[in-house]
Amino acid sequence: MELWSVVFVCCVLCLSPSYTAEAIVKLGGNETIPALIIFGDSIVDTGSNNELITVLKSNFLPYGRDFQHGKPTGRFCNGKVPSDFLAEELGIKRYIPSYMSHSLVPGDLLTGVNFASGGSGYDPVTPTLVSVIPMSEQLEQFKGYIEKLKENFGEGRTNFILSKSLVLVVASSNDIANTYYAAGIRRLHYDIPSYTDMLVQFASSFVKDIYALGARRIGVFGAPPLGCLPLARTMFGGEQRKCSQEINLASKLFNSKLSAELHNLKQSLPQARVVYIHIYDSLLDIIQNPTKHGFDVADRGCCGTGTLEVSYMCNELDPQTCTNDSAYVFWDSYHPTERTYQILVSEIINRYINSFS
Repeated sequence: MELWSVVFVCCVLCLSPSYTAEAIVKLGGNETIPALIIFGDSIVDTGSNNELITVLKSNFLPYGRDFQHGKPTGRFCNGKVPSDFLAEELGIKRYIPSYMSHSLVPGDLLTGVNFASGGSGYDPVTPTLVSVIPMSEQLEQFKGYIEKLKENFGEGRTNFILSKSLVLVVASSNDIANTYYAAGIRRLHYDIPSYTDMLVQFASSFVKDIYALGARRIGVFGAPPLGCLPLARTMFGGEQRKCSQEINLASKLFNSKLSAELHNLKQSLPQARVVYIHIYDSLLDIIQNPTKHGFDVADRGCCGTGTLEVSYMCNELDPQTCTNDSAYVFWDSYHPTERTYQILVSEIINRYINSFS
């Protein structure tokens, strides 16, 4: 082992919580990923909204009831979210902390941080609707993170971390499902083709911005089948609460444009590994064939089901909250359960990890 590698291992052991598991997944050439850096929304948020004045918080029970020691941490789930599963599968650490966390220590910088904020999106209007952290501010936080890396570990180590880390961007769901359809803000001035064009340009600019700051392994998630979210079924699915095909088509249109744009960026950005991560079909298969995947309920959440009688979010006092959330595809009216995330992350790793080699 080279000397700098020995020093790096010592730094991690001394400055961050101990984590001894080896990487379950490795890149080509037996190469590992040293850190995971996350941008986006509530799908991957690990507590960024806790200190904000916003209605979009989840640092209360029953959120987190299946997390470590049953503690609500600000994850919009009953347990782990995709960033947690990815960090552990890659052998980085058990949990990637929010950059906003008061318990963040220098050693955490070496293994990555999470800038994602529940309710955020590519469209600048989206985070303003619920007073959360916009993507532009997440980018500024990333710049601050880079400066802290340099101050603590030097420019050489910082460049290594940035270029070898897996950087994930998970956004667009709130833009399409909330800003465009539920709130209807953007429908006044855009049709779906023009709105998805705008979202893709925002996404492209964001990727170019983080590339300019040193990121090289960049994975960008497409939109899920948003028309099948329990909330969308209630609002747009009629009396039978069917999936909204209109919203699903909007997701698919965005995905096709995003995939093409990311392919172009991959060709134009030297040394970049820009990867479009398609989750639409995988989640739709779980929703349409729940028993095949071991679920019983796919059209409503364990709590906050999206029905007119129940709120969008989970409520600790809600008597309708289920007792067996592993039987549900969705945790609340918008977010999948830990078990669903685990299935999706496993598929993502199997399908895409070698694309970052």
